[in-house]
Amino acid sequence: MNIKFYAPEWGNVLPFDTFCRNVKEAGYHGVEMALPFEQKEKDQILEALAKRGLELIGQYWQSFEKDIDEHAANYEKYLRNLIAAKPVFVNCQTGKDYFSFEKNKRLFDLAAALSMESGIRIIHETHRGKSLYAANVTYDYLTRMPNLRITLDISHWCNVHESLLADLPEEVALAVAHADHVHSRVGHPEGPQVNDPRAPEWDETLETHLKWWDAVVAQHQKKGTELTVTTEFGPATYMPVMPYTRMPLADQWEINVHIMNLLKKRYATA
Repeated sequence: MNIKFYAPEWGNVLPFDTFCRNVKEAGYHGVEMALPFEQKEKDQILEALAKRGLELIGQYWQSFEKDIDEHAANYEKYLRNLIAAKPVFVNCQTGKDYFSFEKNKRLFDLAAALSMESGIRIIHETHRGKSLYAANVTYDYLTRMPNLRITLDISHWCNVHESLLADLPEEVALAVAHADHVHSRVGHPEGPQVNDPRAPEWDETLETHLKWWDAVVAQHQKKGTELTVTTEFGPATYMPVMPYTRMPLADQWEINVHIMNLLKKRYATA
């Protein structure tokens, strides 16, 4: 099987072309990011990616509106903007945690229709504050909507459930079976991101995440399908910071490259 790795644009403060050069040199296959609506700015981004031979995963995260009609209209607007760029696929933080099943299902159904129309896959991220915010809630959606495909960012669930999910094996197993993409960030019971996964105090937590990711890899290996991974450790203040100075406790870029190389080595024979 083939595993491709993507860098998050989230947190980048460099000129985009410089960022793309660094991404390519680090050994990534592409970038996961949102896109602006302004055509000239969007074209510049796509040209910079193409120049370096980098692929694009489109990212939607702008789930803000409480009114479902307004929400659905903006959801479609953002998705069509991403689809027009012809990404590998679109990763969506779909819906809201306070929307009913029926309201969130309206958005899932809209995404499915846009995917069918365009031929671009649209999958949905397990993310706090969004429709798939918890393991048990996602289990319900996946049971009732078995064609739903997801991005597994299980770090959020560690935070939501204040645990490493030892008491939710069936929920995790169903999510693994539906995962087409992974956000390889390490969360913990009190937050969605450890300060530095290289630190020995996080060994058990990292190993737990690795076993979850192993299970996703095994699913794709069994089916002979490609798996994509975005190393999505985020910047301050997602990255824990020092008090007063608000300086990040570790280097976001270094951690993401470390995780990519760790997984490349781990799955070299996958």
